[in-house]
Amino acid sequence: MNLTWELKKFETLTIEELYSILQLRSEVFVVEQNCVYLDIDLKDKKALHLMGKTNNQLVAYARLFRPNDYFENASIGRVVIQPKYRSKKWGYELMEKATKGILEHFGETKITISAQLYLQSFYEKNGFIKTSDTYMEDDIPHIQMKKE
Repeated sequence: MNLTWELKKFETLTIEELYSILQLRSEVFVVEQNCVYLDIDLKDKKALHLMGKTNNQLVAYARLFRPNDYFENASIGRVVIQPKYRSKKWGYELMEKATKGILEHFGETKITISAQLYLQSFYEKNGFIKTSDTYMEDDIPHIQMKKE
């Protein structure tokens, strides 16, 4: 089972794609993580939306930002894999595609992320290094990480 990848600007997402993105983010970031927060943060319109699909179902997703749209450097956020597919280890492919997308679309190699602390090792395996102390974001411990 392989993923097909698409990278789209907000205004080119179909209604079905947008609905699938919001559903997946809500399933994981709100329900699974038991975190009440405003997912629709008005930043989606600035982002490129990276979608990994299998059998026409969204299973992997991330937002990509230009420098200064989120952090000083380019950024990747809302990194998520549909829970029943996590054993496939598609998170690594997602991060590889996200990094490549930032280079191809923004010409950037410096990337900053706000990572949930428990995922530090995952992001380190993807070339990121911790650059901050732990801080709370939406009641979840986070750290800033960078890739140069």
